[in-house]
Amino acid sequence: MAATLTNGNGAGALITDLPVLTRKDFTSDQEVRWCPGCGDYSILAQMQKMLPELHVPKENIVFVSGIGCSSRAPYYLETYGFHSIHGRALTLATGLKSSRPELTVFVITGDGDGLSIGGNHLLHAMRRNVDLNVVLFNNRIYGLTKGQPSPTSEVGKVTKFSPFGTAERPLNPIRVALSAGATFIARSLDRDIKHLEETLYQASQHKGISFVEVYQNCNIFNDGAFAAFAEKDVRADKMVYLEHGQPVRFGKNREHGIRLNGFAPEIVWNATSDDGLLVHDTHADAALAQILVGMDYPDFPVPVGIFRAVEEPTFEDVMTHQIEMATSQKGEGKLEDILRGGETWMVQ
Repeated sequence: MAATLTNGNGAGALITDLPVLTRKDFTSDQEVRWCPGCGDYSILAQMQKMLPELHVPKENIVFVSGIGCSSRAPYYLETYGFHSIHGRALTLATGLKSSRPELTVFVITGDGDGLSIGGNHLLHAMRRNVDLNVVLFNNRIYGLTKGQPSPTSEVGKVTKFSPFGTAERPLNPIRVALSAGATFIARSLDRDIKHLEETLYQASQHKGISFVEVYQNCNIFNDGAFAAFAEKDVRADKMVYLEHGQPVRFGKNREHGIRLNGFAPEIVWNATSDDGLLVHDTHADAALAQILVGMDYPDFPVPVGIFRAVEEPTFEDVMTHQIEMATSQKGEGKLEDILRGGETWMVQ
């Protein structure tokens, strides 16, 4: 058997006698230690099912995480991995991808780990367009540290740490990613397993940084945070699935649609025709995605799917080009010459 192996973004070489991998090959021997019923189990399962579809050897896949419930993921995946420190997963992943661009690198983070102490690193990885696959588990709570409000908790969220309700406005992860210039931005949810697996796969095929927010239920500290629109029996009417090139429709029979009145979205109830409805374009200017992500429940159905997917030069490609250009002009150089060259001084 012959196959072309890629690193998830199109680069690769012809490999013969490639073994066929299955979900079992990406399941480690570690006991999964999440609370029974946690949405993390579903995300892990869809990731394990998706990885064989990449046709990438396990030794070329790396998972990097920070701190939090979500960050246990590298233990449960039979690949290389780093369980790093709070909020710093993207710094390690950036260094790894820059030095080993042939690797497929996933970053697993949460709304606390990725948007609080790690928010700065997330912004810069996005603006640099590092070729990483970032998956953010969003349960709108700090789970590992027992229920504090997180950067995505709604205003007025009552917890034992905020008995009178939070006074802070929540961050919208998709809006953050758009503002930072991420080149692939998507949202899915733990309970829609087919959509989640496909979204993770599409993200892994993107060259450049991909960012996937996953609505994930924490049944211990924030149970039912997304139930009003994510439960299976209401999902068709309360969520809208974005599809590139298709009119934005929702409802059990896709009978309702979304149109624009200037820059403001409007619901067209029982739209008998696609005329005038908004047609989703993942390659359009970010302004369109900003309008879509601004559709807030309960006034609008919650959008899920790929908001934006565009191609731009990646950080590591630009860096490699600069190194090659400098080397061709000045030679490879020696570390000893750098240490002893230029202005030096001695402290007596």
